[in-house]
Amino acid sequence: MFWILFLIFLLACFAAGATGGMFPPGDWYRSLDKPRWTPPDWVFPVAWTTLYLLMAFAGARVALAPDNGLALAFWALQIALNTLWTPVFFGLRRMRAGLVVLSALWLAVAACLVALWQVDAWAGLAFVPYLCWVSVAWALNLSVLRRNPDVVPV
Repeated sequence: MFWILFLIFLLACFAAGATGGMFPPGDWYRSLDKPRWTPPDWVFPVAWTTLYLLMAFAGARVALAPDNGLALAFWALQIALNTLWTPVFFGLRRMRAGLVVLSALWLAVAACLVALWQVDAWAGLAFVPYLCWVSVAWALNLSVLRRNPDVVPV
């Protein structure tokens, strides 16, 4: 049963990740002034694949546990916000709105981590790298916004 649930959660993660293919960074993003600490392009697919595997693992573990309602609700909230950021930032080119979405995502991931941890410690631990990555993404979004104050969405 775990593996079936893992695959269901993984499909949800990759569905969220599909927005990256629908709204690729493109020339617009490449033309923006970014900080020196911006991860190289190859890091993003590696990081997201790893994070999606960990998120699916956490979701599947908690789905089998009793008293999992709050943790699963936060899991659903964070994946919805995760799905939203790419179309807002890359599709609409709204850096400020992207930062708002990332702020909400950070809160949802942090709350999910705590809720998962209360049900299953391994599931909670699996969300620690995700919270770290969203923290970096938030800082990067803020830095790009500050470095490109005159960039107007097309």
